[in-house]
Amino acid sequence: MPALAAAAQPTASTAAPPAEAFRVLAGELPPGPRITSYLQQQLDLAWAQDEARLTQWSRVQGEADLLRLRAETKGKVLDLIGGLPSERTPLNARITGTVPMAGYRIEKLLFESLPGLVVTALVYVPDVPSGPRPAVLLPCGHSPEGKAFGNYQEIAGRLAARGYVVLCWDPVGQGERSQFWDKSRGRSRYNLVCGEHAVLGNLATLAGSSLLRYEVWDGMRALDYLVSRPEVDARRVSITGTSGGGTQSAWIGALDERIGVVAPSCFVTSLPMRMANRIFEDPDSDPEQDPPGLVSSGVDHSGLLLLAYPRALHVAAAVKDFVPIEGARRAVRELRALYERFGHGDRVGFAQGYHEHRYSDENQERAFAFLDRFNGLAPRSGLAAVEKLTPQQLQVTPTGQVRVDLPGRSLVEVIRDEMRAAAGAGSHPSFAEWYDTAVPKRPSTLSWEARGTTEVRNVSIDRYVVRSSVGPDLLLLHIHGPGSLARVRLDVSFEGKLGPAEWPAVVRALESGDALVSFDLRGSGEGRMRYRAASVDDATLAPADEETAYADPLSGVLANHVYNGLLTGRPYLLDALEDVDTAARFARQALGAKRLAIAGRGEAGLLAVLASKVQGGLELANEPGPPVFSWREAVEQGRERWPIQYLVPGAARLREPSP
Repeated sequence: MPALAAAAQPTASTAAPPAEAFRVLAGELPPGPRITSYLQQQLDLAWAQDEARLTQWSRVQGEADLLRLRAETKGKVLDLIGGLPSERTPLNARITGTVPMAGYRIEKLLFESLPGLVVTALVYVPDVPSGPRPAVLLPCGHSPEGKAFGNYQEIAGRLAARGYVVLCWDPVGQGERSQFWDKSRGRSRYNLVCGEHAVLGNLATLAGSSLLRYEVWDGMRALDYLVSRPEVDARRVSITGTSGGGTQSAWIGALDERIGVVAPSCFVTSLPMRMANRIFEDPDSDPEQDPPGLVSSGVDHSGLLLLAYPRALHVAAAVKDFVPIEGARRAVRELRALYERFGHGDRVGFAQGYHEHRYSDENQERAFAFLDRFNGLAPRSGLAAVEKLTPQQLQVTPTGQVRVDLPGRSLVEVIRDEMRAAAGAGSHPSFAEWYDTAVPKRPSTLSWEARGTTEVRNVSIDRYVVRSSVGPDLLLLHIHGPGSLARVRLDVSFEGKLGPAEWPAVVRALESGDALVSFDLRGSGEGRMRYRAASVDDATLAPADEETAYADPLSGVLANHVYNGLLTGRPYLLDALEDVDTAARFARQALGAKRLAIAGRGEAGLLAVLASKVQGGLELANEPGPPVFSWREAVEQGRERWPIQYLVPGAARLREPSP
């Protein structure tokens, strides 16, 4: 196709038009947190999926129906986290030291949950007459000190004083289990709260598994060790933990039926409620909280805890928590109704403390009394005083870091090796094949509204609001010279539409004979929430500049949109491709374009490649530049930061698209 005729070619000025020429809306969104149109769309979808779950639950008539629902839900839950390892490899457990305490002793334990993947743990053993005792698994929440955090020492010591053998271990990425330890600085390259979880969990998601897969497996192997001890009665095992420890308590308790009492604290809620407040209240990326499809598959926290039926279940919550307590109340109501219907109502407990996000004394008292009742211990009131030791006194390894003292394998290597094994097990679909079956496509109708034109010599910048029946409004520019259109090039970028800074590139495109259609992907450009989602645990985790921090993969606003999308079964990339499709249809219907191309600026190069593969009639027009992002290379190389927009479950197992 020849370029435009000479009379139609623009003679654009090298001076860029003002920023207002590229702005579709009358003014920018005011700074600050808000429910944007994109966030509202995600919430509407989540609530619709929750209604579908409730409809399914309403069909339970007899206990056989409930058991069938439980079995189906368990299958979904295992699929969501990529299954569990098939082999219980040797634990290679050993005690590295013992600390005598008042009424119990603390043993320092090392074991391998997977070959070379070392877990650091503490075992609290009561000073009581020998014989099988009830036991408690105590997974840790988010703390740099892991198992040595004061609250976990307190909980473990109090339970030991009641006669329980307690095993408390460091989650991967916390305490002594940093996977990104900078020995020269004596700290993690990220942090030991949620930072390492973000890096690890995102890579695991790309590889087709989940950080939860490895956390659950750590807990199951911890239980394997615990029940091997002569002091432990394997018929009386419970699990309890708070925050991230509540997450692990719920998941491990759901999937390991050897556990008789499941007692999560400050975790349970209704996920659409959590999706609504996470950006503002707790924005740190932590993929353990967001296994893809947890809402869209009809599970949510209620379904997860349903797997405990008919075992004993106790939920602790906090009125002032950033984990919405009304969601916890709702989940407990749903579960208690089912338990009561089939004669097990006394097996559901609920504690509500008036405080913020923590396992408070009042909630501990009620939870421990519940544990005592179902483990056959005599009722007792009050909580024992516990002497707290320093993290150094509780170190299991010589330096306090397994990757320094016992390098073994990192979880990054485990994730990579499992991806390789899966890739070698058989053929895998291309992205286009995955895209055809990933989610039902949503046919939409279009309408549009012109919002004015700016003329620069003989170049026109036309502004539009394009409305689709399936997505938020698309804010769009049509930049063109006079005369007929030889080719319309869709310009796509994660940063938003073209602006004054890109004017030289605009001039080059126009002089080559292309007209341009540039638009804001949802959550970008003029539709971006002008808010810095600051980590509550580590203010340095994200860039200080609000615009740069927006797309930061460790605690940015966009990362939270991405995780919301995963929960509802719609990776952000699918939404971005839907926006590209809307822009292409607009170009054909409103502009009469017969020939379309697409070019991705910056990190959107892969998006342009993928759009050209899955959407008919789009030529690829990426300009020479750095290689497009590769999912497989990210996992192979253990790449720690990459565009969060490309977080697609199992994408590293797909056949790579070629430009």
